[in-house]
Amino acid sequence: MANNFKGGNTMKMKKLLSLILAAIIAFSIAGCQSKTSATQTEQKPKESKTLKVVAAMGSKEKIFAEFEKDTGIKVEFLDISSGEVLSRAKAQKGTPIADVWFGGGADGFMAAAKEGLLESYVSKEASNISDAYKDKDGYWTGMTIVTAGLVVNEDVLKEKKLPVPKKWADLTNPVYKDEILMPNPNISGTSFCIISSLIQVWGEDKTWNYLSDLNKNIPYYPQRGGEPPQKAVAGEVAIGISPLDGEQIAKGQGHNVLNIFPEDGIPWTVAPVAIFKGAENMDGAKAFVDWVLSKKGQETIVNLCPRLPVRSDIATPEVMKDAKVENLMKADIFKAGSDREQILKTWNEKIKK
Repeated sequence: MANNFKGGNTMKMKKLLSLILAAIIAFSIAGCQSKTSATQTEQKPKESKTLKVVAAMGSKEKIFAEFEKDTGIKVEFLDISSGEVLSRAKAQKGTPIADVWFGGGADGFMAAAKEGLLESYVSKEASNISDAYKDKDGYWTGMTIVTAGLVVNEDVLKEKKLPVPKKWADLTNPVYKDEILMPNPNISGTSFCIISSLIQVWGEDKTWNYLSDLNKNIPYYPQRGGEPPQKAVAGEVAIGISPLDGEQIAKGQGHNVLNIFPEDGIPWTVAPVAIFKGAENMDGAKAFVDWVLSKKGQETIVNLCPRLPVRSDIATPEVMKDAKVENLMKADIFKAGSDREQILKTWNEKIKK
């Protein structure tokens, strides 16, 4: 009995030890799997809710705040001109400089699409926008019409007894020597659109002769499109050649400033939106394009940064009533884009200081 009992106890002990050992092994394996799973979870990148945008657009902070309010997607942005965006994107080819490009001259977007720097995306909202304002393959879509004009400081005119310019042709008058600033068209989409519009309306010879005469009155060409109007408002020069929208007009309030759309035609381009090739936050980028082109987004943009709209169901802001569509120069933005390289080459050879 004792032996059986001893033997029985031994077997029981063996069974108990086997069960305990099996439990330890099972727990260890489960623990390892849990750690591996946890490690894999930690290593798996979380999808970013932040959208990176390069922007050449007025009131961008307020516009992005409305987008975030509607979608929950936060925006980080860098404020640079369209020419600079293009230069950086070319330099970093293969590595997108941001997720989205928001605003600037259409010529820069066309050049970027040609270089393979943009992602093709046709938003469902693009059907509400004329083919004249968008790329047929979906690489960019115009969201506003950008008009160019003159910001004129009346105090400087009176002090120096200068006449008020009413036409582009007036600006070559020698009395304006060193009193006019125009941004460098290699950097500024607006400046480029002025030159390309004049070429299409006036012809090559007349335009280059005009720009050569105008050059005599321009002390230097700023690298940012916003500098000429800022200098004019501050009274550092009499005239700033500038994109002229509701935001710029508002900046002149409280100052003795005239905002003039020249009688001999208003140069224009579209400010597009596009997604960079290989964007990290592709879903967020598409959501942004959809929102920007939607009626809600367009109403928001036109309200915060008043410009001529690209959608027919959006009313023209009151502050832009002087920028009549019938006064826009008869220019083709696609021709401007295809001629960009040659126009800038000629400008750099004939005009650049």
